[in-house]
Amino acid sequence: MEIVFHSLEELYTRLKPALCTKREEMRRHGYTYIKEEDIWNYFKEKKWKTAHGLQLHEMVDDILNCEDDFIDTYLKEKLNVKNRTLYFDNEK
Repeated sequence: MEIVFHSLEELYTRLKPALCTKREEMRRHGYTYIKEEDIWNYFKEKKWKTAHGLQLHEMVDDILNCEDDFIDTYLKEKLNVKNRTLYFDNEK
């Protein structure tokens, strides 16, 4: 039976247990500032952006087996760009 998701919110809800598990693992490794939403955004914006036909079990596997550093680097790059944008917007 194929599972069909009608929105990203539905998919996020279905993946939330894996995202929470990954967050807890990352906290044990010292990444205490990373939230489920950060992990979700990493996969949505980087890993799965061009993927087609992913199955739920593949997505769960991606989440649970991803190197912590990849998510951490993504988040730091995203925050750096955001901070630069805020800085330059305040310069005007």
